[in-house]
Amino acid sequence: MALGNFSQVTEFILLGLSDTRELQILFFTFFLLAYAMVLLGNLLVIVTVRTDPKLSSPMYLLLCNLSFIDICCTSVTSPRMLVDLLSQRKAIAFEDCIAQLFFLHFVGASEMFLLTVMAYDRYTAICKPLRYTAIMSQQVCWVLVSACWAGGFIHSTVQTLLIVQLPFCGPNTIDNYFCDVPPVIQLACTDIYVTEWLMASNSGLISLVCFLVLVTSYMFILVTIRVHFTEGHWKVLSTCASHMMVVILFFVPCIFIYLRPFSTFPSDKHISVIYTVFSPVMNPLIYTLRNSEVKASMWKL
Repeated sequence: MALGNFSQVTEFILLGLSDTRELQILFFTFFLLAYAMVLLGNLLVIVTVRTDPKLSSPMYLLLCNLSFIDICCTSVTSPRMLVDLLSQRKAIAFEDCIAQLFFLHFVGASEMFLLTVMAYDRYTAICKPLRYTAIMSQQVCWVLVSACWAGGFIHSTVQTLLIVQLPFCGPNTIDNYFCDVPPVIQLACTDIYVTEWLMASNSGLISLVCFLVLVTSYMFILVTIRVHFTEGHWKVLSTCASHMMVVILFFVPCIFIYLRPFSTFPSDKHISVIYTVFSPVMNPLIYTLRNSEVKASMWKL
């Protein structure tokens, strides 16, 4: 094999979410609708932001990038999952499994960094409104977005390199509906104690640190609103609450899955559905459709 160190496994078998035919058809219908919502909702956001000159501030540039990342994130897992739900044998080639794992962590880590940048943007706009245009200029915004993508690429490259050097000689059954770090490395024919701690430190710490930064930024926003409260701040308070709901849906499952030794607890594939399916569906609803300017531009479009 080109990938892997003396690996004999040429493919993995994905067990999916259920082996019951009726449930598989039900899951297929649900996830097909969810995938269509992600594509249509986020594409509408991208087209709206790109075609309306009024939506040219850094906030809308970040929203546009978030929508693009959500499309990429769900497209890494959902099409394969939909095909497997209708297939009798859910096999994925070794190279395809590694590629899926790489791109999932690439866009997933990029989204974590981008959500952190978006929280900083909201903190600057609310807590330092007079300096907002100077701090979050277009140039600074593009640099931050590029840093998010670069950080995601570095993170994913490290994860992938740690996996491809492991030998895989069987078994080849993955109790999940996609290839992810915890179930894959547990199939390696070697001691993975050091490797799993390195991966937990990489993915888990990134999730935890970004989550803590996000919570801290929203705490500063709430303190600022409390000190200088006006009637217009009710809308800000409501927006922050809805943003935190999406942040919790995305980050808490990631922290639970990655910030621990993978062999200690079995990976819960049903929890993975939250950040691979539900979160991309919720992002355009929470971050965009609650924004009156974006809604007005959508109606105009």
